[in-house]
Amino acid sequence: MSTHRPTDSLASFPPENPLRVVFMGTPQFAVPALDALGSIPGVAVVAAYTPPDRRRGRGQNLAPSPVKQRAQQLGIPVEQPATLRNSDAVRRLAEHTPDLVVVVAYGRLLPADVLDLPRFGCLNLHPSLLPRHRGPSPVAGAILDGDDTTGVTVMLLDPGMDTGPIIAQSRHPIAPTDNAETLTAELFEDGAHLLSQVIPGWVRGAVEAIPQDDARATYTSKMERADGLADWTRKGEVLWRQQRAYTPWPGLYTNWDGKEVKLLDVTPISDGYADPGIVACADDEPIAVGCGDGMLAVRRLQLQGRRPAGAADFVRGYPHFIGAKLG
Repeated sequence: MSTHRPTDSLASFPPENPLRVVFMGTPQFAVPALDALGSIPGVAVVAAYTPPDRRRGRGQNLAPSPVKQRAQQLGIPVEQPATLRNSDAVRRLAEHTPDLVVVVAYGRLLPADVLDLPRFGCLNLHPSLLPRHRGPSPVAGAILDGDDTTGVTVMLLDPGMDTGPIIAQSRHPIAPTDNAETLTAELFEDGAHLLSQVIPGWVRGAVEAIPQDDARATYTSKMERADGLADWTRKGEVLWRQQRAYTPWPGLYTNWDGKEVKLLDVTPISDGYADPGIVACADDEPIAVGCGDGMLAVRRLQLQGRRPAGAADFVRGYPHFIGAKLG
């Protein structure tokens, strides 16, 4: 798709003929962006696209996505095609006559005929400072790599995976207490604000789309459950980053006595030593596990089939945990 600057003015959209926006998104953290679009003067969200309802919970009842629920509260028509890669879906989208499509964690790549449909293109909100951390797991990727800063990018979608030209970016520090769940929510709040700032300038032609520097690109991969299995030969800081990056899923976990143990709060410590995977104590830490460069304090954990517990309470209930070999 072209990276030209649009020349139409937002002022050309009077109240009786507003800028028509189609929103595409799925999870809860996409909802602030949907709300932000509705707050932009001269903008009308004419449809919200989200995947079909999915079966969830013990009863396996069909449940709508958070974006669908919010759109219905706002009185926005909801579309739920299983795919956009057929002529009927594209025709239906065209019937909404969108001037602009905004994509926030929709979970599907848009085909070329969809990208070319709106005259102001399709804008995407990506939770990293592109071209760093392209791909499906940018927030986890930033934590895993030990970045101290990340951010959000508004880009113009093209057929590639997060390769489109950049329209705007906003930086966000990564705190040691951040995990992927909390940081994702913060980044998409930032992104909602950034969208509300940039869209008026984009349609006026006051904002230019700048091509990404592919030579600086880094990539993330889709997370698998096996990623969360603790390798006790790794350094404590690496395991600490994994625990934060893999919250809420797949989590950092290990095996003990034939059961899985989730490691819910960990931190590397410099005092003490044990062989990798051996459970011991260290100073004021009731549970510390040997790892590749020292020990990893485990301050909160959950045995399979049991409730989460603090380290001291866990040891009182399972004193033979100390001295065990994990993994």
